Amino acid sequence: MTVWDDVVGQEPAVGVLAHAVADPTAMTHAWLLTGPPGSGRSNAARAFAAALQCPRGGCGVCHECTTALAGTHPDVTLVATEGVFIRVDTARPLVELAARAPSQGRWRVVVVEDADRLNDSSGNVLLKAIEEPAARTVWVLCAPSAQDVLVTLRSRCRSVPLRVPPVEAVAELLARRDGIDPTTALVAARAAQSHVGIARRLARDADARARRNRVLELAGGIRGVGDAVLAAGELVETSQAEARARTDEKDAAERAALLHTLGAENAATLPPTVRAQVRQLEEEQKRRATRSQRDVLDRAMVDLLSLYRDVLVVQFGAGVELVNSEHEALVRGLAADSTAEQTLRRMDAVGVARTRLAGNVAPLLAVEAMAVALRPQG
Repeated sequence: MTVWDDVVGQEPAVGVLAHAVADPTAMTHAWLLTGPPGSGRSNAARAFAAALQCPRGGCGVCHECTTALAGTHPDVTLVATEGVFIRVDTARPLVELAARAPSQGRWRVVVVEDADRLNDSSGNVLLKAIEEPAARTVWVLCAPSAQDVLVTLRSRCRSVPLRVPPVEAVAELLARRDGIDPTTALVAARAAQSHVGIARRLARDADARARRNRVLELAGGIRGVGDAVLAAGELVETSQAEARARTDEKDAAERAALLHTLGAENAATLPPTVRAQVRQLEEEQKRRATRSQRDVLDRAMVDLLSLYRDVLVVQFGAGVELVNSEHEALVRGLAADSTAEQTLRRMDAVGVARTRLAGNVAPLLAVEAMAVALRPQG
């Protein structure tokens, strides 16, 4: 067992990182791990942090490895935002932390899991610390691609690209680590397009599978503008409900904890100073809910792209396996009712909708425009 066991299908990247751990001449102070969603960027970053702390280079069983992987090592800081951006008030404490020597471990490691969410202000705050870190400090930034990171930051990092892991490798991980039936794991890994976290959720959560199936069925049921508008409304409502389900319980717990800390959990009327802190918390929770809904909608659109990819496979007669093999009848029906050119236009419409959502367009408007473009074209 080693810390790299759960970083599946990434042998070249693991080789680079493991070599840096073993050979001081290959080590550098700032790293940028890039790869598509689900490629395991965060897992690789945690494994790298654990290997740096481990006296044996990542054995996976010692105290340093287990605490680093779990996120509880005192010299490994993991930063992930639940908002749309990483804000300046999150970045500033990292600069102060990075200037300190490690308290127990061999290195102080700061992992920024969403470096693509650093904006100009927060990125500039980190710039000096990443450019000239303390002697035993290592920064590990994670992002979908180098282009998603501010150029001033990425130019100061050593880039390590990750790839989409093979479906079979993801299925093997689910079976080995989570005890999931191999057949179920393979279907989930294929449906998730090798995204490890989503594959795990699909394999273990019947509701998640039902929501995904419904998204694909909505696309197949669009025959005109009226159907498109109704489908868009249902998709947005579903995403809002799922986002609320993810955040409501956490929101309530955070509010209760704040009021308890301030000694106001049973107060009929909150004092002005307490009200200000509660408002600040509510603003943060609102930003988190916005991001959660965007993430849910974006994932639904990725599922739609996988559907139209399968339609193209059938239309071109390519001898490759379908991503949505359990929806083969729907795929073949759409293939028979359209041309490859129309399928490509539909995929373009989904891509445009994703871009609009990322640009903060109202979700319903973006999804309605997409849904109208998915209807059959005469």
